[in-house]
Amino acid sequence: MKHVFSCVTAFAVALPAVPAWAQMDHGHMNHGDMDHSETDHATAPEAAGHAMPAAHDPLAMSAAMASGTARLPDAERSMNGLHLMTGDWMVMAHGYAWGVHTDQGGPRGDAKTYVQSMAMLNAQGPIGEGARLTLKSMWSLEPLMSARGYPNLFATGETAGGVPLIDRQHPHDLFMELAARVDIDIAPGATAFLYGGPVGEPALGPSAFMMRRSARYNAEAPISHHWFDSTHITYGVVTAGVAARGFQIEASAFRGREPDEERWGIESPKLDSWSVRASWTPSPNWAAQLSYGRLKSPEVTHTGEDEGRLTASVHYADERLSVTGAFSAKNRLPGPMLNAWLLEGNWNPSGGHNLFGRFERTRNDELFPHGDPLHGQAFNVAKFQAGYAYRIPLGDKFGLALGGSGALYAKPAALDAAYGRSPKSWTVFARLSLGD
Repeated sequence: MKHVFSCVTAFAVALPAVPAWAQMDHGHMNHGDMDHSETDHATAPEAAGHAMPAAHDPLAMSAAMASGTARLPDAERSMNGLHLMTGDWMVMAHGYAWGVHTDQGGPRGDAKTYVQSMAMLNAQGPIGEGARLTLKSMWSLEPLMSARGYPNLFATGETAGGVPLIDRQHPHDLFMELAARVDIDIAPGATAFLYGGPVGEPALGPSAFMMRRSARYNAEAPISHHWFDSTHITYGVVTAGVAARGFQIEASAFRGREPDEERWGIESPKLDSWSVRASWTPSPNWAAQLSYGRLKSPEVTHTGEDEGRLTASVHYADERLSVTGAFSAKNRLPGPMLNAWLLEGNWNPSGGHNLFGRFERTRNDELFPHGDPLHGQAFNVAKFQAGYAYRIPLGDKFGLALGGSGALYAKPAALDAAYGRSPKSWTVFARLSLGD
């Protein structure tokens, strides 16, 4: 791991020079801005943007790249961007700035205008006979946002000023990923791999929501985020596994505690938690995973309580449709079992038109702070969200998506006094992206 950490550090130092380099002519590899409706699927896979993922063809930067070491269907193509071949190495850049205004309804709702952002830069190439190195990095300027993040009714998790965030989504850290992966051929069509770094994602849960095409134009984080993919920013990760065309099996050691409120720096890595994950990719259109993790005191608001987390998910994707379905059982140790369900999708019927939606149901015991009579009681809440986005290509490198969404909620009557009988929320946005 010492060599992996060294590679990551060297890559981070070299990163500022790469964006200008990536503006060079990238030939047929520059397919990042092709809309699904504009792709000629009779052409070669590379020209259509369907490069094989790293586990299938490790020398090709996958257009279906997921977060960490997670898998998505080959047909997903949710993270297209600028591509540059230089010798045997490929560099891929992607990013977005997302201006959002949301008005979350009911007595506990709030309104806010804010900007989400993400930049990603990866490089991949051979390091010897039958071996490849992938350098991965991701950042966000969301620490510029208020420490309280943005309003998101029924979302909970993490703190601001020592106060638990309730009905809000926290901002991401500056460093979302600084990691490296080495793949070594061990048999025809199969590799053994080692992934790790000071900031990464363990083998637990589905791919993070910002990397799934099913959530491509949804400006709101899932209220089930802390059931499924809260570990997508983890300070200290080591993952080892075996990958083949149809499956991947892996195990991780990582830091269980979620990121703290100081979102500009890198926290001290630890390896005090573990997880295992099995992924199945039977065809280019399907991917499924089953994972379990034992997290050491993940939440600062539940100090002394470990967590056993079980997740299962299925993803489907074709050239116009992407759907994710997932289940999670979060078992506090000691404490209750809290379940969550998620179903989300994005459909591109024609041109730049996109229809998207998300259904979630969580059992949450963090909706009321200490001192409230309802503190610690678990309630089943559901969110029904639907939206529309229109994508406008801006040359061959950028895209602008304009859209909005609305949400309704289902909850027990015991919550009416706090949330109102029928709260409603709405969100509008403009998303400028490099790539998709």
